[in-house]
Amino acid sequence: MPVGYRRVPEHPFPAPLDDCVVALNWLAANSDLNIDKNRVAVGGVSAGGCLAAALALHARDNSGPKIAYQVLMIPVTDDRHQTSSSKAFHDARVWCRDISLRAWAAYLETIEGEPPAYAAPACAADLSGLPPAFVSVEDQDLLRDEGIEYAQRLMQAGVVTELHVYPGTFHGSFGAVPKASTSKRHIADMLSSLKKALELR
Repeated sequence: MPVGYRRVPEHPFPAPLDDCVVALNWLAANSDLNIDKNRVAVGGVSAGGCLAAALALHARDNSGPKIAYQVLMIPVTDDRHQTSSSKAFHDARVWCRDISLRAWAAYLETIEGEPPAYAAPACAADLSGLPPAFVSVEDQDLLRDEGIEYAQRLMQAGVVTELHVYPGTFHGSFGAVPKASTSKRHIADMLSSLKKALELR
């Protein structure tokens, strides 16, 4: 179920996350949907991956609905832009450092000082107790290293995590060139992982 969350610059943090929290709570409370509440996953791509990671943190910290799995595809996790890939790649086809910095500034417009983990999941001090995760990154993407680091921290915290790095790809390339073999593999890997996690046939 896609969530039509409010977006920056008109709606900075916490509005987008608030919309995701409302959607998750509604899903958990609505018995008419006839869903298995033990098989609820959250996921997103890029900024959506940031919101999915933040939603998992929020649900853990606030006794929210159970989340069985989190799918973080090429996720945005860190506003600091200090990783090697953040400094190395300036590919403007989809996403670049300048756009990323401006996007973060807009998202964190109402925040003074260090952002909370619900805004920038990489700032979370503790990642334990989170649902298992699928994390994917693209190797010529400025977000590559922050995604890898987040996956590593999940693993170090005892969270079962599946990490994929796709060579020769740029940010969002699986959407930009969906017929490419690597793009097809990226989507297939995600779906396979999700089905296995939720025990779907």
